[in-house]
Amino acid sequence: MATDDGYFTHARNTRDANPTISANGSCCLVGIFWDGMLYVANAGDSRAIVAFSSGPNKFITEQLTQEHNAKYEDIRREMFQLHPDDSQIVIYKNGAWRVKGIAQVTRSIGDLYLKSHEFAMGPSYPRFHLAEPLSKAALSAEPTILTRPLKPEDRFFIFASDGLWEQLSNEEAAELVFNNPRQGIAKRLVMQAIEVAARKRATDYSNLKTIQPGSRRHFHDDISVVVVFVDHELVDRLPNQSTRAVSIRGFVNNEWPSLFSLLENETEDVRTGISIEGAGSSS
Repeated sequence: MATDDGYFTHARNTRDANPTISANGSCCLVGIFWDGMLYVANAGDSRAIVAFSSGPNKFITEQLTQEHNAKYEDIRREMFQLHPDDSQIVIYKNGAWRVKGIAQVTRSIGDLYLKSHEFAMGPSYPRFHLAEPLSKAALSAEPTILTRPLKPEDRFFIFASDGLWEQLSNEEAAELVFNNPRQGIAKRLVMQAIEVAARKRATDYSNLKTIQPGSRRHFHDDISVVVVFVDHELVDRLPNQSTRAVSIRGFVNNEWPSLFSLLENETEDVRTGISIEGAGSSS
């Protein structure tokens, strides 16, 4: 929420020079591992899953996050409950359910034109123009929060934007991680998703990579992936600790080193064509 408030301030200060800034937005997925617990905050349609052992060389996946996307009936029901006086809060348009006929996600950072009439887009921007002014915010930045204890059978977690999940199922993504070396696994997931997207358009990965930045959204959405493996041997070597109540608004743990190997993250930005990879958390 504070990030969204900060974006409001930034937009007010810069909209004269950048009038479309109120139409920019992003989903947000955050995962924090602390003292044997996982804390996840999600706003939008990114997704986190866990894969855990179910026997020798077998695994089961569990989806940890709820996706705030109007394509789901329960999300549409939630929107109508929140906006009982607006029968057009979610409508089916251009092959998808959309908030005010525009956005598929119901929660995000930014997208200020769907949160405040102060940032309404005029008719010169028909894609983002609302025929009727907002009486209340159509989108929210409030995340769904999950807390989950880590379990002995947990093997790895995948955090990714919807660009990955539009191409790969939970099981397909987990199977690829399960059957391949850890090094470079996030990049491997991105490449596999792009290959699937390319096949849907009767082309291949190498041809798709030659398409100019900004044009590849016709083939696939932005893809960001982080894979986290659980190091149970390290966990077992640490002194026993009881899980303490902590604030998830912000904290620093100075007692123990990380129990997990955040091996690699990979981001594929189809708007800029920039690919970022490396050890540690993304910047």
